[in-house]
Amino acid sequence: MERALILANPHSRSAGAGVDAAAAELHKAGIDVLRPAWREGESLSAAIERCGDKADFVVIAGGDGSLNAAAPALIASGLPLGILPGGTANDLARTLGLPLDMIGAAKVIAAGRIRAIDVGEVNGKPFFNVASLGMSASLADRLTRETKRRWGRLAYALTATEVLIEARRFGAVIRPDEGDEVAVRSLQIAVGNGRHYGGGMIVEETARIDDGRLDLYSLEFRDIWKLPFMAFAFRKGRHGLADDVRTMSGSGFEIRTRQPMPVNADGEIVTRTPAVFRVLPGAIRVFVP
Repeated sequence: MERALILANPHSRSAGAGVDAAAAELHKAGIDVLRPAWREGESLSAAIERCGDKADFVVIAGGDGSLNAAAPALIASGLPLGILPGGTANDLARTLGLPLDMIGAAKVIAAGRIRAIDVGEVNGKPFFNVASLGMSASLADRLTRETKRRWGRLAYALTATEVLIEARRFGAVIRPDEGDEVAVRSLQIAVGNGRHYGGGMIVEETARIDDGRLDLYSLEFRDIWKLPFMAFAFRKGRHGLADDVRTMSGSGFEIRTRQPMPVNADGEIVTRTPAVFRVLPGAIRVFVP
């Protein structure tokens, strides 16, 4: 009998009954479920390191931030990953085409189909979806755990409006691994490993999470109020067609700014510039439909 190590983010809005129902679904499929007690202050990666040798695969119940926190131990251990979407945006689940309800996601895990996916890194910190600086980093910095827990997706809209009003362009130098460096003035520079981010927006129209590439865009327009009118283009991944949106694709990038700036990875501030981005092809195996 296979053994699944289920770890749930206790701060997730969807943790609790949904995880219990998903665990029951796995058990019904003949999978032995291990649910160790949560230790206060213990990271998800530390929990995997502590208990992973007792399991054949790991199941994370939570959102993109929880998956990001588990990534280092998943890469190190080689254990396959099952996802029970329990966050606000669930962008990795969207990229992989997973059901966004926990029972449906548990059925995908029970079916046993596994796919190797890429992981991005910024200054050695892993990310599944997008790492960025500028407006989205300001958004991540202001979105507290309590705000997301209380207001859910509405929290993103309210905080994004505040960030939009205050946004200013910053200077940066982008050096791709495959090409010449370029100086820009940008509202936001984002580097995508996956396809979806920000609750369903698309990094680039053709982006895949197993293509061995990173997709970068830089928003360089002067008029910040142009951004809301580009919402449809962002949801389709076609924002790069605009004259004042710079795009690049490659295996890695370095971004330098005059003063250190925070870098957001999968919704969490993880490092500061200068930032070196690279892709780890096929670094994690995950259950998919």
